[in-house]
Amino acid sequence: MSILIRDALVLTQDAERSIACKDVFIEDGRIAEISSRVPVEASYVITGRNLVMPGLVNTHTHLPMTLMRGYGDDLPLEQWLTQKIWPVEQRLTADLVAAGARLALLEMVASGTTCVADMYFFEDTIARICREMGMRAFPGFSIIDFDTAEMAAEEMIPACEAFLRQWRRDDLISPVVAPHSTYSCSPETLSAAAELARRYDVYLHTHCSETRQEVYEVVERYGCRPLEQVEKTGALSDKTILAHCGWITKEEVRTIARAGACVSHNPVSNMKLATGGYTPLPELLAAGATVTLGTDGAASNNTLDLLESMKYAALIHKHHRWDATVVSAQQVLDMATVNAARFLGLSATVTEGAAADLAVIDLDAPGLLPLHDPVSQVVYAAQGGHVSSTIINGKPVMLERAFPLFDAQAVMDHARQAAHQLVDGQRYF
Repeated sequence: MSILIRDALVLTQDAERSIACKDVFIEDGRIAEISSRVPVEASYVITGRNLVMPGLVNTHTHLPMTLMRGYGDDLPLEQWLTQKIWPVEQRLTADLVAAGARLALLEMVASGTTCVADMYFFEDTIARICREMGMRAFPGFSIIDFDTAEMAAEEMIPACEAFLRQWRRDDLISPVVAPHSTYSCSPETLSAAAELARRYDVYLHTHCSETRQEVYEVVERYGCRPLEQVEKTGALSDKTILAHCGWITKEEVRTIARAGACVSHNPVSNMKLATGGYTPLPELLAAGATVTLGTDGAASNNTLDLLESMKYAALIHKHHRWDATVVSAQQVLDMATVNAARFLGLSATVTEGAAADLAVIDLDAPGLLPLHDPVSQVVYAAQGGHVSSTIINGKPVMLERAFPLFDAQAVMDHARQAAHQLVDGQRYF
């Protein structure tokens, strides 16, 4: 299928961050031509006042937790996990996970996300659902030091290896090793996970220094801070995604930059769970570290709208530092697009020859008028509902707010039933 987007405002995100009004022609999974007037015919033509930009990359979430959206709200992280989330997760099944993952992907596609780095249980099921729904994904096989609804703790390393073997040659799915954290994984478990990631040359995804209590607990138990524990066990490298990092020091900022690791900043979830610390974004950027954006799961956000997370990422640091210039709209846009894509080895720009992973924003909306600065408009004004089309690997996963690859209503109906099955409580609809 070929797609032609006529007369679009194109945020190329190229080296010069060029912006131009052009036609964009997509064929065979790639951007075949960008010009003032593409002369060819296409299977589908998109017209109107549209902005075309690289698709958003969500570098930290837990897809099936859409089923727990709004469950256990207004609690601190440790209480939220131990009293609400972990008990419910013991009741998970592959079918429930599939229902939650489908709902998450529907929400992401509808808000312009074209790639996701997930971390959860039943990850083989999640990888299958991502492929089925056309999402480019880095699904992380969770490893943790207690039994889950899926398997016993001692089965996780060999099961993870089987998962890596099954998915490592897929063109859309890139499997990831995902030890949960330094407080839920022993040094031996972290070392085994790191060795597995090295042997198969895949990414490693873990939570790191999300809360002050986590830092104190790891120091008390192991005599070092979480990042040092990650480094000591061999889990810190240029293929490591560190989620949160709200309680890291200036020296740890330099350690992350030297290692070439990626920090996934999750501002909305961190504020909602009142983790207290602010990911030191200005220091990380100054040190040359790769910083990207994540939503975290829908149970702690409560949306998977990365456009919303972009706005919060800019605002909290301006507010915290008393400096409106400390993080610019362009830097935040880079975090959600080119920074993440390059770290994951993906095409990062709207340029000829690049993979066609694109978000199309309908500019003909009251909240997006007038248009003085396209980058500012995307970061500070755009919302998920303004996205009209999402194209992944050249395929229209959402095309002018229709979903040609799956039945969106069936996805939502199944998720409602699954949520009621998983969580006891008042049923409204």
